[in-house]
Amino acid sequence: MDLKYVIAGSGATGGSIGAFLAADGQDVTFLARGAQLAALKEKGISMRHTAKGNFSVCPVKAMTMEEYQEMPDVIFVCVKNYSLEDAVTFAARTGSAETVVIPILNIYGTGERMQKRLPSLTVTDGCIYVAAHVSAPGEITHGGDIFRVVYGLRPGQKPGSAVLAKLNQVKADLDHAGISGEYSKDIRSDTFKKFMYTSPMAAAGEYFHAQAGEFQKEGEPRETFISMDRELLRLAAAMGLHVPDNMVEINLDILAGLSPEAGTSMQRDIAKGGSSEIEGLVYAVDELAEAYQVDMPVYHRVIEGLKARGLK
Repeated sequence: MDLKYVIAGSGATGGSIGAFLAADGQDVTFLARGAQLAALKEKGISMRHTAKGNFSVCPVKAMTMEEYQEMPDVIFVCVKNYSLEDAVTFAARTGSAETVVIPILNIYGTGERMQKRLPSLTVTDGCIYVAAHVSAPGEITHGGDIFRVVYGLRPGQKPGSAVLAKLNQVKADLDHAGISGEYSKDIRSDTFKKFMYTSPMAAAGEYFHAQAGEFQKEGEPRETFISMDRELLRLAAAMGLHVPDNMVEINLDILAGLSPEAGTSMQRDIAKGGSSEIEGLVYAVDELAEAYQVDMPVYHRVIEGLKARGLK
C-alpha cells in the first residue's frame, strides 16, 4: 500500500521523519514557512550525523499549508503546541474519513484534544524519540542514533478497516526507512512516559535557568527533577497508566547521556522572547493533579515560580 504523507511542521522532528521517508522513496510533502521553506524548495533537505550517516534528498515537495490542495493519507503533526490551531485547520480542510493524523508533540493528550475538533478523521496519539536540531535552513543534525516514533489508538477508538490498514502500513514504512516505528497498544501510557522526561526537564530547566550539566551532578536542580518525576509517577498511578516503577532512574540515565550544554526547546523559545509550550508542557500538570486529586507540592512550587515571572 502506497501512502501519501504530509509533514505538518518541517523542523527538527518533522523534517527528520520526512527526510527518512522521502529518502526511502515514499510520497512526502513538507509543509513549512520562512527560511526553512525557502531552503527546502531550493536545495531539498540535508541530514547530518544520523544513524544512516549524512544524506540529502533533492528535490522535495515543499509548500505552505495554504498551498497544499491534495488529500493525504497520513498527516504527521510536528508543530509546536502554540501553532497547533494551524494544523487542525489544515487537517479539517484536506483530510477525509480515511485520513490518519499522528501528532507527535511534547504535550500529553494532544491527540485526544485534536480528535474532538476533527470528528470525521482518525487522530491517534504519539510521541517521538530523537535528538535533533535545525543546524541551518534545510539542514537537520542528529545528536545520537535513537530515532523512534510511537503512535497508537486510544481506548474506545474503532476506525474502519481502511484506517487500520494504514496504521499498520505506517509502521512498515517507518521501519523500512530506518526509523523504529512502534504501533502502541497502550498509547496513553507510552506518551506519558515521554512526558515524564520532557515536562520536569523543561520546568526545572527554566526554573533554575539550568542546562543538562546542572542536572547531571548532585544539587538542588537534580533533586528537584527527581522529586517532580516521582510526583508524576504517583499521578500516572492515579490515572490508571502503566509506567515502569523505575521511570525516574530511566530518565536519569537519559540525562546522563546528554551533553552538559543541552537545554530544552521550551527554554530556547522563552529565551527568544516568543511563544512557548509552557502551558501544556508544565502548567497543565497542576490541572491534572487537581483532577486526579494527587498532591504534587514540588511541581506546584515550580509552576508558581514560573508564573510569577510572567511566563506563558
